[in-house]
Amino acid sequence: MTITDQQPLGSPFSGTSTAEDVIACLDLSGTTAVVTGGYSGLGLETTRVLAAAGARVIVPARRPGRARAALADVDGCDVIPMDLADLGSVRAAAAQINDSLDRLDLLMAVAGVMATPERRVGPGWEGQLAINHFGHSVLACELYPLLAAAGGARVVVNSSAGHTLTDIRWHDPHFRTGYDKWLAYGQAKTANALFAVQLDALGRGDGVRAFALHPGKIITGLQREMTLQEQIERGWVDEHGTVIGAGFKTPAQGAATGLWAATSPLLDGHGGLYLEDCDVARVSAPDEPMDDGGVRAYAVDPDAAARLWDLSVAATGATLVTR
Repeated sequence: MTITDQQPLGSPFSGTSTAEDVIACLDLSGTTAVVTGGYSGLGLETTRVLAAAGARVIVPARRPGRARAALADVDGCDVIPMDLADLGSVRAAAAQINDSLDRLDLLMAVAGVMATPERRVGPGWEGQLAINHFGHSVLACELYPLLAAAGGARVVVNSSAGHTLTDIRWHDPHFRTGYDKWLAYGQAKTANALFAVQLDALGRGDGVRAFALHPGKIITGLQREMTLQEQIERGWVDEHGTVIGAGFKTPAQGAATGLWAATSPLLDGHGGLYLEDCDVARVSAPDEPMDDGGVRAYAVDPDAAARLWDLSVAATGATLVTR
């Protein structure tokens, strides 16, 4: 992938398309997917639509009881325990998946946290980077043999327009010198995008392609760490919690780009790209407003992606062995 590849492909879908629109007429029988966060918000919508199309879906969940209750009416879905903040838990979940499958067609990293109070994870890592990026990177590395065995697997990582808030803070990625919850979120979302770039570079020889995406603005459980007053002040909701912000999507619309990334034949032969509104995003200028769309060049830079990969390996010990 080069930055010149970051151009729309002319998708027949758009920002108003729903998950059902994208999957309509597709038969995913025989396909197996892992969907993190697959029991709430966009993840729940993703799981439901994949299962309805015939896929077997495995949902790793920090709260497996709640996940099973949320997915009680979804056929072809299995829940296993996993906490992205605990890399031992991630490795245990991956081992369970490796023992139960001989191939994995889709890995969809939908789970995440946003704008949380300062939290330290593991050996003192900043929590949003650890959960949104390190946890998913370890899971992908542990499941890589199954992805390679599929001979055409896709990895789809939910990033966000929030990546425009900051590049990776190479000098202080764990905010040792002062915490800012929004910069921490922005860095984690940039990390998600760069992870897809490098995973694709490493995996394409095995047929494993990776994509990152902005799902759009959607009110889901992702905002659970924010007060109602903060959301009101940002113009997202009214005093009753009703969405009033311009350009907000429904969960069905928000899940569409991820499912397009997972299934669209337009993306055959492509990878390492950042997507939005069911198409490849353009590269945005450094001073463009977040809501104008596009991806910053630093979030799809191959050299930065390789550097972040090395940082992540040093932190987590997770490595990827290609064929």
